[in-house]
Amino acid sequence: MAEAKKNILTQEGLKTLEDELQDLKVVKRKEVAQKIKEAREQGDLSENAEYDAAKDEQRDIEARIEELEQILKNAEVIDEEFQHGVISLGCLVKLEDLTFKEEVTYHIVGSTEADILNNKISNEAPIGKALLGAKIGDVVEVEGVGQVNQYKVLDVKRK
Repeated sequence: MAEAKKNILTQEGLKTLEDELQDLKVVKRKEVAQKIKEAREQGDLSENAEYDAAKDEQRDIEARIEELEQILKNAEVIDEEFQHGVISLGCLVKLEDLTFKEEVTYHIVGSTEADILNNKISNEAPIGKALLGAKIGDVVEVEGVGQVNQYKVLDVKRK
């Protein structure tokens, strides 16, 4: 059997997922069970929209619990030794986007935690791959759609 893919997480990301799992199991399950109970008490279930909605919500919660348990089962927490000024997983990186003449800051995380809306980029994304191992002052090139973007590393910190 093929080995399951490791889910690389920061300590912060691990805690967030564990907290979500705990909330789903302890709070959300009880809430949806109460909704189902109340909907059943209304009588005929064949035309009961509240019952159908509660059952759908229950299914979604159980699916998310299963997904989180699988992620956590295969979790590998980043515990790399930080070399000052060198980009590695878990680092907060300040860059100058030379293409668009602006400063950007990214947190380099595993793909499980990636969230571009919160500037968390995956180590597997093109920019994440290109940045790993780069040092303050380096210019990194990342192939984008129809162009090559250049980023100058301004600062590297451990988050």
